[in-house]
Amino acid sequence: MTAAARRITPAAILNALPHAIVVLGPDDEIVSANDAAEAFFGASLAHLQKKPLDRFVPFGSPLLSLPAKVRQAGAGLVEYRVDLSSPRLGQGQVVDIHALPLPEDPQMVVLTLDRPSMADKIDRALTSRAAARSVTGLAAMLAHEIRNPLSGIRGAAQLIEPSLAEDDRALARLIMSETDRVVKLVDRMEVFGDARPVKREPVNIHTVLDHVERLASSGFASRLEIRKAYDPSLPPVHANHDQLIQVFLNLVKNAAEALSDQDGGIITLTTAFRPGMRVAAPGSPHKVSLPLEFCVKDNGPGVPEDLVPHLFEPFVTTKTNGTGLGLALVAKIVGDHGGVIEIDSNAGTTVRILMPAFEGSERQD
Repeated sequence: MTAAARRITPAAILNALPHAIVVLGPDDEIVSANDAAEAFFGASLAHLQKKPLDRFVPFGSPLLSLPAKVRQAGAGLVEYRVDLSSPRLGQGQVVDIHALPLPEDPQMVVLTLDRPSMADKIDRALTSRAAARSVTGLAAMLAHEIRNPLSGIRGAAQLIEPSLAEDDRALARLIMSETDRVVKLVDRMEVFGDARPVKREPVNIHTVLDHVERLASSGFASRLEIRKAYDPSLPPVHANHDQLIQVFLNLVKNAAEALSDQDGGIITLTTAFRPGMRVAAPGSPHKVSLPLEFCVKDNGPGVPEDLVPHLFEPFVTTKTNGTGLGLALVAKIVGDHGGVIEIDSNAGTTVRILMPAFEGSERQD
């Protein structure tokens, strides 16, 4: 064994891990914790030691009952997607918890707290992009095969309406209105069949967001507070200006609808620079940098957890009268720009978009 190897201690290995690891004693007091756990709980090891776990975890959290279950079962247990958000720990503290008894002393329990990785989120976003594109063939078929017959149906109802009794005229008008509604749905789906390259240019995202904010404040979000937290040094995004307005107008409208039944509704628009974000481009061995992060947040009730992975798929919606095409179209536009989109629904809903900067632009610090 080399001298360097002898200097590597178990504590050094634990402290090098990115996962928060906590060791609990028989009474659920904290015996030990690694550096990542200190960062997660916002306290030093000296402050954590010999104190009960419930002092640092929200009241009623599933985490508090997990050590007792592990001791009773004599085996490891896992809890997924546990929300530990609190004023102390902050918001968005959703973790997967692995709990194991120590072989040397089964009354002592080791907890590992893992945050869902950005890789998992991006993989989900890329899956949503593929789902949005999968409707392209269906959209093209509907546009071609359905629009013409619908025009004939509407025309026939319009021609016979004057010759009908008043009661029957109402039925003819119903046929026309329902036909118009189906045509509008087909028109919306036809957008998915547009495979033309996106015309892009350097776009100031703050100009886009300010425009969307003005539209929302003077219309559907007039009774809501819209906050802005921008990074003023952000470089231009390589995008289509009009399509970005369509994307963020759709997202802000969704946020406004989520807040329609509550007082004190707040929508927050944020921008940030994330230089380390790179993803593999479809059909290319090269990775693409996506350093620009744009978020639309609301403090509404959130989205059911089981729906979150599917929200960008066509025909999936939480609205009573929704078509499920709005977010699918957003996913398609973002995907056509080479970006990714994902949703977090903890303490409200956050839609996060990562996109490429305009080539040749430099961030001004």
